[in-house]
Amino acid sequence: MRVLVFNGTISTRLNTANHIVDYFKTTLEGMGVEVVVYNLVDHNIPFFSEDAEETPPPVLEMVDLFRSCDRHIWLSPLYHGGMVGAMKNCLDWLIISAREKGPYLDRIKVALVCWAYGGNASTGIDNMRVVANTLRAWTLPYSVPVVMQALYEEGSKNISFEYKDKFERAMSLLLEV
Repeated sequence: MRVLVFNGTISTRLNTANHIVDYFKTTLEGMGVEVVVYNLVDHNIPFFSEDAEETPPPVLEMVDLFRSCDRHIWLSPLYHGGMVGAMKNCLDWLIISAREKGPYLDRIKVALVCWAYGGNASTGIDNMRVVANTLRAWTLPYSVPVVMQALYEEGSKNISFEYKDKFERAMSLLLEV
C-alpha cells in the first residue's frame, strides 16, 4: 500500500504542517506503509488553465503521483472558509486524467485534516470533501478538524495525546481494506 501525504500549505518556514506531516509519515512508516510526501510549496505547479496548449512537466508528475497512490491524506490550514487556494489549483489539474481509465482520483480513499484557530476548521474539511468527492475519491466518514490551541502539549511542539489519538483513528480507517 502506498499513502500520499499531501501538504497543501505554501509556507516555507517550519510550521504546523511540517509537524503534522512528520507525525503521519513516521507513524505510517512504522506500520510498514510506503509513504510519499508531496509538499506543494516544493513544486512548481502553475495556475490551471483550460487554454494551456501543453501540460507542464511538474503537473504531469504530480498527476501521475497522485493517481499512483492507494490512499491520500490531505492537509491544509483554513483559509477563508476553505483549503489553501494553491492546493485547490493543484487538484484542478487532475482534469488531464479525465479520459483515462478510472479518471481523476477514482476510488482512492482520502483522509482530511484542516487546522484553524478557534473551531472553524470543519469548514475547511467540508470544502476539501466536496473537491475530493467531485474527483471521485472516497473520503473517510471521519476527518480531523484541528483547533490549534489544543494541537500541542502545553509548552512544547509535541502533538497532544488528543490529536495523536484522532490522527491514529484516521490512519486506521484509511488503511482498512
